[in-house]
Amino acid sequence: MWRRKTLNILRPQKILSKELEICNFEDVINTIQEDDEIKELKFTNEEHINIDIGDIDFSECKFENVSILNSNVEKITFSDVLFKNCNFSNTSFINVTFIRCEFQNCKLAGCNLSEDRLYNVSFIETNASYMNLSMASIERILFKNTVLKNSYFQETKTKDIYFENADLTDANFSRTSLKNIDLTNSNIQGIAVSIEDLKGAIIDQMQAIDLIYLLGVKIKR
Repeated sequence: MWRRKTLNILRPQKILSKELEICNFEDVINTIQEDDEIKELKFTNEEHINIDIGDIDFSECKFENVSILNSNVEKITFSDVLFKNCNFSNTSFINVTFIRCEFQNCKLAGCNLSEDRLYNVSFIETNASYMNLSMASIERILFKNTVLKNSYFQETKTKDIYFENADLTDANFSRTSLKNIDLTNSNIQGIAVSIEDLKGAIIDQMQAIDLIYLLGVKIKR
């Protein structure tokens, strides 16, 4: 008998209950040296549009009510970072690594995370419509109560991916294996996926009927 897999995702525990010094994001970015690490700081209630950030690392930090829109974030590692009520819509994360990070009630619409690396990352109550994770490497990832409409998972390397009440309407999984991924409590209407990549996926009876039509199979009555 099949049993649902137990979630095994590491959270940014170090900062969940830690008091952090509040700093201005722009001031910190402008004073930091290349390849330096920003550690144990909190950024809150800021908005930045069309900025370029790169060649620094964030560790044990918290972003709350921070907007970074239509921007480029490049060559950065975020480790043990909490993003809460943030808006990163239409921002490109280029050659970026996320380790033990959590996005809570964030807006990631149109975000480009293609070819990035995500390990032990949770997306909770987040709008990630049109987010691009194509050719990314994602491992131990939770999408919970998250909107992923028209998102891109093309040629994505996946391991231990969990969808809990996710909206995957019209998501594209071309050349991405869904083996051992449980989709039973998520909306998968209109997803793009091949028969080969669908092998081993866990779906319910109604989803199976929807997928039959999507794959062009005709049922004779």
